[in-house]
Amino acid sequence: MDKIQLKALAKINLGLDVLRRREDGYHEVKMIMQTINLYDELEIRKVKQPGIQVKTNLYYLPTNENNLVYKAAKLLMEEFRIRDGICIQLQKKIPVAAGMAGGSSDGAAVLWGINQMYGLGLSRRGLMERGVKLGADVPYCVLRGTALAEGIGEKLRTLPSMPKCYLLIAKPGISVSTRFVYENLHANDLRPEQHPDVDAMIEALEKKDLALLGSRMGNVLEEVTIPAHPVIREIKNCMMEAGALGAMMSGSGPTVFGIFENQARARKAFRAVKSARLAGQVYLTVPYNVHRS
Repeated sequence: MDKIQLKALAKINLGLDVLRRREDGYHEVKMIMQTINLYDELEIRKVKQPGIQVKTNLYYLPTNENNLVYKAAKLLMEEFRIRDGICIQLQKKIPVAAGMAGGSSDGAAVLWGINQMYGLGLSRRGLMERGVKLGADVPYCVLRGTALAEGIGEKLRTLPSMPKCYLLIAKPGISVSTRFVYENLHANDLRPEQHPDVDAMIEALEKKDLALLGSRMGNVLEEVTIPAHPVIREIKNCMMEAGALGAMMSGSGPTVFGIFENQARARKAFRAVKSARLAGQVYLTVPYNVHRS
């Protein structure tokens, strides 16, 4: 196999709780992750020139070891002593630095692609174990679907698939520093009522109750991000007024998503967010659910 084409899918957090700050500086989390049908496109191909080349459609993205696709390729190529030169063409469509794990998903796709191209024989679990060396979200991006993430995000358990629905994704034209959000959360001082009820969200998934899921969604990081960037609350309110069953910030932000039971309401909300000029990037999509035997 001299070439492989891949899709790296984005994720949203249906629920995100931070339980405590650990002594090593990392945070213990409890999150429900959901893959969505919004994706970057990658092509990996063998080339004569030795080494790893990365090309992308966005001029400001690094194409060296500061890019997760480069790191992912290097990790497997060094472990399995692959001497070929490869070129990775990355077409970014997932909003960058948006709380949607775009970079992690790109890295996960490269791990999967090189495993296939070279017949390395690594299982999904084997790829996930290597992925955690690249970042806490990478193992989930290998797994995909609906999952509970605990620990620092690397302990994963598959959950019942999200019910059929429509998702409105809106990223305002601001940047949010994940480090700033976590450093200002003061997780150990949060009151009980500030923590979202992730177990109730899992129950809603088990019951396939979309309305219940929407009503129980919560993201503790909004406690920090929304006061710093009020436009996030404006987008949430706009989606709710247009008929969303629930609207929430994904990850550390600034992307906001809304859940809709039918396409008509989702389209109405799409028009409302666009006309209010609250977000520069707005997408209408659906959950991506993995069916495994």
